[in-house]
Amino acid sequence: MFRYACLTLSLLLMVGIHQSCSVQVNVMNSDQKLCLYAQLMVNFTVTYEVIGKVNNTITFILPDKVNSTGSTCSSDTSTMKLEFGEGHTWAVNFTRDNKTYKADSIVFIYNLNDSNIFKNSSSNNTVKVSFLPKMDEVGIDTYYSCRSNVNLTADLVTQTLWNVSLQAFIPNGTLSNNATICAADIPTTTTAPTTTPAPTTTPAPTPAPQPSVGDYNVTENNTVCLMATLGLQVHYMDDSALQVINLDPNKTISDGKCQGNSSEASLYLKSEKVSVLFNFMEDGKKFMLHAVTVNVTKGNVTVNFSNKNMSLWETWLGSSYMCNKQQTFNVTESCAIVTYKLQVQPFNVKENKFSTAEECFLDSDLSFLVPIAVGVALGFLIILVLISYLIGRRKSRTGYQSV
Repeated sequence: MFRYACLTLSLLLMVGIHQSCSVQVNVMNSDQKLCLYAQLMVNFTVTYEVIGKVNNTITFILPDKVNSTGSTCSSDTSTMKLEFGEGHTWAVNFTRDNKTYKADSIVFIYNLNDSNIFKNSSSNNTVKVSFLPKMDEVGIDTYYSCRSNVNLTADLVTQTLWNVSLQAFIPNGTLSNNATICAADIPTTTTAPTTTPAPTTTPAPTPAPQPSVGDYNVTENNTVCLMATLGLQVHYMDDSALQVINLDPNKTISDGKCQGNSSEASLYLKSEKVSVLFNFMEDGKKFMLHAVTVNVTKGNVTVNFSNKNMSLWETWLGSSYMCNKQQTFNVTESCAIVTYKLQVQPFNVKENKFSTAEECFLDSDLSFLVPIAVGVALGFLIILVLISYLIGRRKSRTGYQSV
């Protein structure tokens, strides 16, 4: 079903040079005629969370040993499916009309439980990422050729394809000698200058300023039933780059729901580029934040990040939750919210005031424990030394009496 040849370059990925294997795939139809052919190189760059809630980024190759037995061909659709390593899959789906064919989608499935690649991963999940190929329509009975690097990015994954030659829907099992060249390989009429500018050091990005603190409330029947004070910052990944947005209280609209007899309440904050929905619930004794939804607007496109299985800011009903220190909470693998000087009460608000606050652990002043712990340790040490001295002295006396 397939054959392959590995071409390894002399320099490693860590110095910026590609290292990959040229994988050659031959897919046969039910008549045992060649229906799909590909030879290409692929690198994957994946950002994942390791133990300690720290992100790590690694790059690995589409290896020489792949299994393409899951590939299929039909009259209108074809799929090249390559399985490799411990539970990883890379698949390209092709469709055709009367005159042309194209790649409709690329799906990459990677297994975070593969410790050979994802070392110290905090998750053992299998992640599925879909990409939209940058491939023009290709004429039937021609093959697609692209030697240039093509980068595709989605959901913390970047894949780089180059040295690509492929043909789908091969007539009569015979490869074509005519190529459709990708736009990146077509030279422009303007000749690029041959001089190379001196390398410059890219300055480190300037950290985003701390967001301003805003006061927000939700009103039902002319009565305040939810109160919140906080500075809010949204972090999200966009094309493998971290984006940070501060919510400006002066440009943020607040809304929500908090009916008196309901066990659920919500706070909705909307600014120009981002909106955040907080959903709270109570069980008769305590309340907690159990869901967060973040929507980021980029032009005419809105990207959604949501987590409906959270358990944060938990405290007793009739109290408010307070945390002045900075707190960071992951909404998804590619989105997080950061709060500053937070105080919130979604239930049992009286007289438009916060009830007595339950402080978070970060705000607790435990510095007084340090000298106590040191004193206790020194006390134990003195006792151990004294006991050792007495035992040694007793043995010495016993020895003299024996003589």
